[in-house]
Formats: sequence, C-alpha cells, structure tokens
Amino acid sequence: MSNSVPEEGSSSNTVELSVYEVRRKIYPRSVSGVFAKWRVILVAATQLLFYGLPWISWNGRQAVLFDLLSRKFYIFGLVLWPQDIIYLTLLLILSALALFLFTAVAGRLFCGYACPQTVYTEIFMWIERKVEGDRFARIRLDGEDWPWNFRKWRIKLTKHSLWILVALWTGFTFVGYFTPMQELSAAVFSATLGPWQAFWLFFYSFATWGNAGFMREQVCKYMCPYARFQSVMVDKDTFVVTYDKTRGEPRGSRSKSADHKELGLGDCVDCSICVQVCPTGIDIRDGLQYMCIGCGACIDACDQVMDKVSYPQGLIRYTSERAMLENMDNKKARHYIFRPRVLIYIGIMTVLMAAFAVSLFMRNPLRVDVMRDRGALAREIEGIKIENVYRLQIMNSSENPMRVTVAATGLPSMQVLNSQGKDVGELVVNPSSNLLIPVKVRVLIDDVKAGNHQIHFDIEAKEEGPNASEAIRIRDEKSSFIVPR
Repeated sequence: MSNSVPEEGSSSNTVELSVYEVRRKIYPRSVSGVFAKWRVILVAATQLLFYGLPWISWNGRQAVLFDLLSRKFYIFGLVLWPQDIIYLTLLLILSALALFLFTAVAGRLFCGYACPQTVYTEIFMWIERKVEGDRFARIRLDGEDWPWNFRKWRIKLTKHSLWILVALWTGFTFVGYFTPMQELSAAVFSATLGPWQAFWLFFYSFATWGNAGFMREQVCKYMCPYARFQSVMVDKDTFVVTYDKTRGEPRGSRSKSADHKELGLGDCVDCSICVQVCPTGIDIRDGLQYMCIGCGACIDACDQVMDKVSYPQGLIRYTSERAMLENMDNKKARHYIFRPRVLIYIGIMTVLMAAFAVSLFMRNPLRVDVMRDRGALAREIEGIKIENVYRLQIMNSSENPMRVTVAATGLPSMQVLNSQGKDVGELVVNPSSNLLIPVKVRVLIDDVKAGNHQIHFDIEAKEEGPNASEAIRIRDEKSSFIVPR
C-alpha cells in the first residue's frame, strides 16, 4: 500500500507502508525467582505426565490408550465406547469452564505455566541457553557474518540435533497414546511403521520443532485464539501482571546512592531487563497487552533489580486494576476474587463434576442393542408358531468377563432360540469386547393377534474374576414382534 503514486516521469520516491509487522527475533534473557521456579515445576510435571502415561501398565494393557481402530478408549480401569461420548462432552465443558475461571481470577495463568506452546518453548530455550549461552552470547553468535566458521556450525548443529531429538521423542509419545507403546517401539526399531503412524509421528515432531524452536511468540501473538478473547474475561478484579505506574514513573537511570525522590524520579530505573526477559518481547510498562502470557518473568527480573538498588519489591507484580486505582495491598485485593461471576463458574463446575463422578460410579458396563432382521420380518414355523429374527449386540465395557442370560417378555409362551433353533442359554462375553448373535423369538399362533406387538429383551449379566463386582447387571431393551395377517 502506498501513500502516493508518482506520475509517469516523476522522480518522486514511492513510500510503502507495511500492512504487517516484520518479525524481530527475540532473545529472552534467563531469569531466576519464585515464578521461574514455578514454571520449572509445572514444565517438569506436565512432561512427566505426558511422557510417562503411555508406559504405565494396567491389568495387562496400556493404562491410557485411545484405540481408534477398535473404537475403545482405555483410561486406567475405565473403558469408554463411542456410546460414551457424553463423558467427553462433559470433560470439554469442564475444561472450558476451568479456563474461564482461571482467566477471571488470574488472567492467562494457563498460558504462562501449562500451555504446550509455552512448555515446549521453555524446554527449547533451556537447550538453546545451554548450547549457545545467554541472551548477549546468542545475539553475538547470530550477528556473525556469512560464511559461518566451524565453531558456529558446531553450535548450531548441536542445538538443532538436540531440538530434533526432543521433537521426535514428543511425536513418538503422541502416537503412543493411539498405538500400544510396545507395538510402536517394535515397529520403530524394525522400520515397519504404518503410513498413518509414520505421518503423525513426523508431523507432530515437525510441529513441535517448528513452533517451539522458530515460531515461539508468533503462535501466541497471531495464531492462538485465547489471546484474542481473554480481554473479554478480564475485569478490574482480575489479578494480572501489572506495572505500578504511580510508583515507577517518571522512570530514569540514577546512581545507587542518589536520592531518586529529590531527582523527581520514580522507582523504575529504566534498565529494560523486564523487556529482555519477556518471552514475547513486550514492555509491560506500556500496560496490559494481549501478547502478555502472564508468565511472571518480568516480576522476577524487576524484583532482583529492586533488591540491588534497595527499593521495595513489587514494582511489577500480580495485582488487580481495582488494587492499583484504590492503592490496595494484595491481601485486601484478594477479598474481591470471589465475586459473582467467579462463584457462578465454581457453582456450575461443582455441579458438573458431581454429575460426572456420579455418572461414572453408577455406569452400567453392560450395553445391549437390539436390531431386527429386515430380511425376514416374520415367518410361520410348523404351522403353529410365528417367528421373528433379531440380532443382539451385547457389549461388555468392564475389565472382567461376563456371563449373560437372555430372555424375552411381552407375549405369552415366548421362546428365545439361537440360530440353530436351540435355547440361547448362558453366554460368555469377554472383557472389553462385544458379542453379536442372531436370535429367534417364537410364539404360538393361537396366543397372539395379528399386528405389531411391543416386547422386551431382558438381559442379565454377572462379572467373573478376582476384581469382579458382585452386582447383577440388568438391561431391558424394547423391540417389536410382528404377527402377519
């Protein structure tokens, strides 16, 4: 886009205005402190959970496995089928409400400490610091002109090799949630990965390497939708990373021994370290910005500077807009946390979590589907009986085998027979499996009238095994019995 278009033959220069911001590489400075320690703890906890879960065994199988081919989700002792989609729905609703709650209380708390983008960026930056050095060493290294010398090639290749190893392990672990780890490991070592396994392993690895190694803050600034609507969920009582302008301004440099009050200066020494440590490269002194992920790195950095110049800590701190305007301390400001919207979030989450827990506790592992055979709705047998054919799908979502009995009620003298014309008797359904069997239901012609009659299939099951429940599982499924005219 240009401000002016010169006429033909004119010597005027065309001035172009960029419609986008050219990326400026950010070199975050390392920092230590309370919030930095919490980030390390949460990075370790989340990755221990992510990398460790697929290797845990439970009842002879992988503890957490999303088996898409067999359409079963194994979560420790819980086996979920496609019919259990309501539980996934509840989990997604609870996750959304938790995000709203955390944002209302403390802004982008999730972004700063538990978001995968933040977590892997922290891991990759830690590797980068160990290999290339801290901020100024990395700036000097990247400032070296082409062609690169041997030292720079060695450092860059070492860094990217370590990044790729972490990314490949991450992609391998991700696929391990959908393919049993033992099978996946054997396939990797024997180079017999299936096409979809190979695709997702390398795609997820590439995404991890690209997002955490190169894109970094660009994901937070331009790709993440949460950054865009967080401002809607933040109000004057939300605790966010805030610069105390009243105390800090006017900012300026000064000697440690000088009385900054006499110089007419605030507590901010204008060292810009808060900008240097920010992973998204913003200046928190310009106010709250959507690019701020609430990691608290600037708080740790500023507190260290305040200690060096013997000023009170807290020039940059977690606090609310109300606390800043009314000059409250954080203890008094915390009284406003449990405001109506927060209480509503907590109340809804409590109800949903209780419903979720009760539903899981009372969940019947026996499921039955009754399907009529459309090819033979009704037929006469031996001139004295009417027969309808059905297919029963009996699903056992428990970790124990079940012994199942089948009966039918609703019409006099009903018989339930298998495909050979014998009584169905007792069936055995294996753990975490389903059984599809054809059955015939017969009644005497003289006992029923022509038409469509409602009947019930009564299925009872009892679990077997050392960890089996003593409860009798019962299912009552409706169907219809047709008597031709």
